[in-house]
Amino acid sequence: MIIGGSKKEVIENIKTNILNNELNKKVETTDPTVSEEESRKLIDNYYKLRKNKLKYLITSFYYNKFIDGFNKKVNKGLEIEGYENLKDIKTGAIITSNHFNPLDSLAIRQMVKKAFHKRYYIVSQETNLALPGILGKIVNNQNVIPLCKSTNYIIKEFTPRIKEVLSKNNYVLIYPEEEMWFNYRKPRPCKRGAYQFAAEAGVPIISCFTEIIDLDKEDNDEFNEVKYKLHILKPIYPDPEKSARTNSIEMAEKDYKQKIEIYEKVYNKKLDYTFDISDIAGYKKQDK
Repeated sequence: MIIGGSKKEVIENIKTNILNNELNKKVETTDPTVSEEESRKLIDNYYKLRKNKLKYLITSFYYNKFIDGFNKKVNKGLEIEGYENLKDIKTGAIITSNHFNPLDSLAIRQMVKKAFHKRYYIVSQETNLALPGILGKIVNNQNVIPLCKSTNYIIKEFTPRIKEVLSKNNYVLIYPEEEMWFNYRKPRPCKRGAYQFAAEAGVPIISCFTEIIDLDKEDNDEFNEVKYKLHILKPIYPDPEKSARTNSIEMAEKDYKQKIEIYEKVYNKKLDYTFDISDIAGYKKQDK
């Protein structure tokens, strides 16, 4: 599903970042920008809505029904393989996946609903709470743990919330690539934060990779439609004999390696970061 206008500038930003070996840098051009004060207000308002528990439960019930129905429409044809890799997970976990669409978390949502009977949370930049229209409503009415640049907030509020969620055997989706690269097929290096949380909490990483499959049907002037296949890879556990820092480094490397391996398998090509227009799934325009 194409969200927003033309992606030509985004694709140029992807090409530039690859040339500069900046594989986790922002490429989107229309993301909301907020001041520090506005950032704090967005987060406060998000949690304020949840303090009236009865009202929130009613609202959440109807939005969950809406999101599930919307998910079926958006992810029609979604395939999920690898459920057997989840059978031994008895605790909470951090879920990681590649990040290429504002709605790619809906595929993970579908996986969690089928495999588990626990809550599922998404770490999301607080600016996403300010998104307009249906996307903003979806973000604000899912279980989101907002993230912002404030060190004070990260230490005193963000980190304790993640630890609390994991302690209750729930699941947290964190995108270790950090920034979304629209319809970009390739896995990108994994930042260490998600693995640090997993190591400190003593929980596994549920490693996922979403394959993007082109369809011969027009979506808009620039793109054809695509569908997804979600691959659930082998879980990655912290070593209790090692420090959280050492674990986080090793787990990030292992997760990145797994994502590379499944990329090379499903696309039948070796991973390199030379840009080719076919790296952008569904894109109809060719380099001149």
